[in-house]
Amino acid sequence: VQLVESGGGLVQPGGSLRLSCAASGFSFGTTAMTWGRQRPGAELEWVSWIYSDSRLTDYAPAVKGRFTTSRDNAKNTLYLQLNDLRPEDTGMYYCIRGLNTLGTRGQGTQVTVSS
Repeated sequence: VQLVESGGGLVQPGGSLRLSCAASGFSFGTTAMTWGRQRPGAELEWVSWIYSDSRLTDYAPAVKGRFTTSRDNAKNTLYLQLNDLRPEDTGMYYCIRGLNTLGTRGQGTQVTVSS
């Protein structure tokens, strides 16, 4: 199992980023996926999940309405669109296999929101 996140960076408050996660080594198209993040000084927390067929998604209250998760099963890729970013969104973002934060995850991509 390999998960490789990309797309993070430094952005001003109110800005946007699109994170990607390239998956390999398992049946991505039949696996639900989760995005998690670890903010400075905090534990890993759930951000969003998406069913294997994109039929259902869910978001943590702190990001609902600002973040959108999607996937392209033909490309074995998971996405997270981050809009209206806030300083408290700063952290390392991980894609995680499964419907919670306990599964295999990638190395993460850093998102920093600062003016």
